[in-house]
Amino acid sequence: MDNLFDERKKMIYEYITSKEYMPMKIKQIAAVLGVPSEDKGEFRAIIDELLAEGKIVLDSRGKINAQADNIKTGKISITQRGFGFVIVEGEDEDVFISESDINGAMHGDKVCVAIKKAGAGRRSKEGRVVSILERAVVDVVGTLDKKRDYAFVISDNVRQLKDVFIPAGKIGDAKDGQKVVARITNYGTGNGTNPEGEIIEILGYPNDKGVDILSIAKACGLPEDFPEAVKKEAKTLSKEVTTKDMAGRKDLREWLTITIDGEDAKDLDDAVTLESVSDGYVLGVHIADVTNYVREGSELDKEAVERGTSAYLVDRVIPMLPVELSNGICSLNQGTDRLALSCIMKMDSEGKVVSHEIAETVIHVDYRMTYTSVNKIVALGDAEEKAKYEKIVPMLMDMKELAEKRIAIRKKQGSIDFDFPECKIILDEEGTPVDIKPYERNIATRIIEEFMLVTNETVAEDYFWQEQPFLYRSHETPDADKMHELSIFVSNFGLKVRTRGENIHPMEIQKLLSDIRGRQEENIVSRLTLRSMKRAKYTVDAEGHFGLASKYYTHFTSPIRRYPDLQIHRIIKENLHGELNEKAREHYYSILPYIADQSSRLERRAEEAEREVHKLKKAQYMVDHIGETYDGVISGVTNWGIYVELENTVEGMIRIEDMMDDDYRYIEEKFCVVGKRTGTEYALGQRVTIEVIRVDLDMRTVDFIIAGE
Repeated sequence: MDNLFDERKKMIYEYITSKEYMPMKIKQIAAVLGVPSEDKGEFRAIIDELLAEGKIVLDSRGKINAQADNIKTGKISITQRGFGFVIVEGEDEDVFISESDINGAMHGDKVCVAIKKAGAGRRSKEGRVVSILERAVVDVVGTLDKKRDYAFVISDNVRQLKDVFIPAGKIGDAKDGQKVVARITNYGTGNGTNPEGEIIEILGYPNDKGVDILSIAKACGLPEDFPEAVKKEAKTLSKEVTTKDMAGRKDLREWLTITIDGEDAKDLDDAVTLESVSDGYVLGVHIADVTNYVREGSELDKEAVERGTSAYLVDRVIPMLPVELSNGICSLNQGTDRLALSCIMKMDSEGKVVSHEIAETVIHVDYRMTYTSVNKIVALGDAEEKAKYEKIVPMLMDMKELAEKRIAIRKKQGSIDFDFPECKIILDEEGTPVDIKPYERNIATRIIEEFMLVTNETVAEDYFWQEQPFLYRSHETPDADKMHELSIFVSNFGLKVRTRGENIHPMEIQKLLSDIRGRQEENIVSRLTLRSMKRAKYTVDAEGHFGLASKYYTHFTSPIRRYPDLQIHRIIKENLHGELNEKAREHYYSILPYIADQSSRLERRAEEAEREVHKLKKAQYMVDHIGETYDGVISGVTNWGIYVELENTVEGMIRIEDMMDDDYRYIEEKFCVVGKRTGTEYALGQRVTIEVIRVDLDMRTVDFIIAGE
């Protein structure tokens, strides 16, 4: 049936793009082609698909036209200033769209653009939106501005240029000034009219506890509560592992087993064991067997596919799975028997994997350890802590030793280790930020990182050589142009990045980060290096992981909070049971491309929400520190201002118009601004002392001036 649909689609497209074709309406095309009445539904579906793909366009008179050579398809990104850029599929260069040429498109929409002017030098191509293929925005989160018998919703997203008109009868019980969710019912026409909608949810007043974070979660499209069918299914699950559950599994309950996580972690999906043997080590990494409870096609599974990942938003977690699983039967809690999928690796004395076994197991966690406690034992030699955990101290010391050997192996391979200062935002009972503390990355965190990395590599290589359908975590080699720009930038600090033709080896990035370590420019060089690299994603082919200098890499270790991990657990288990027959393989080959794309997209959604919540809470924190001075490092330079990052990771801007002591000009090739009269220069990586002068909570921005100005 699919083949027949594709053949008809090809035939219709060839007709529309033929020389004989004259633009006509859909009904006329159907009549000319003699489409029988019983096939009209399929014909309409084919036309809709061609329109969605941007291969044909519908003009203002309702007539179908073939895509012209100067028409491009892509997603539009609209700036706060009103203009936008269309990111064209398959092309490196974006198309600039002036505010007058946006033609009713909204940020994120898939659009067709007509190229008006070719790019020249550093200038982008210019175009205008001619049709909107797919709307990105359906629900708008914002503040209700209530009038006498109508209202507007002012979007929280500054890229949403037009307020949403809410007519009488569609406002419901919403009050003026409340945060609400409006569903767009009419997008309006062109640039002249506002979209129209109706209030579908009232979030509360902006100062109500938690409403600020909830608004961001809603705006990013993150789900809040689980559907009733999912909650009902979760409640039917067993709360304890039964004898029946253990049947046929490798029993590892006698192995000394621990988890190592943060103090406030509740979804514990990995546990570790280590035995030092005469010729090396036996490392066991035991991952919660979520697939035992989340079966493909179940309500739990369908919801997990739609969520893709858990999101961590400072004061809350929006989990991929209900609490009955994430904090209950699937969490590897101390003192409980739990089902696991284990990767047991035999390593030589240098820490290299020489053999491994993947098995369904049952484990028993003896100790729930924290990074702080483990660090006290293995790095600080804390006598009290060592006495408290006397039974596992030898194993922890062996874990430290093995982790250090694995770090050395990865460094030799060229693995890139970005060590950014991450932060933990401390909130009071009302949700107000009271402190921003750096996350300490110590040997305890490195132990778990290294053990998870080697497990993911081992599992990925195993299934690559078995030639089974699988999901991989891939990270492509950076673009040559990006590396060239990075090379120019770091040369300002006396550093080099060497490339080999069009390619670069990760060892060069590793060397760059090593050379910059300890210098005041370290953070800015590290961040710009990261921005120069491509984003990691999920793929069905083992494309390699540039950042880890690894040929084979997957995500196996977090099935409670990442759907790809859960999906490959299913494949592995079917393979272990000899059930991965041709039919099963075809099934996975058919669904995995969608799972890879969906998971990559939803991961970006969660990251955006996490980033926006951090920006908001940092801005809220700085409200009480206006007028205070801080030391910071210049993290960005533009022709409108200088970005400065403080030691507490808050980033703010010194706006050019606020720099009253001189007339500053931006010198792009030197990544700096220079005063025309005094010659004072502010460049990337430079340390400065700033004063906080203003905070805009709506924009989530903080403004500085140079202290003393």
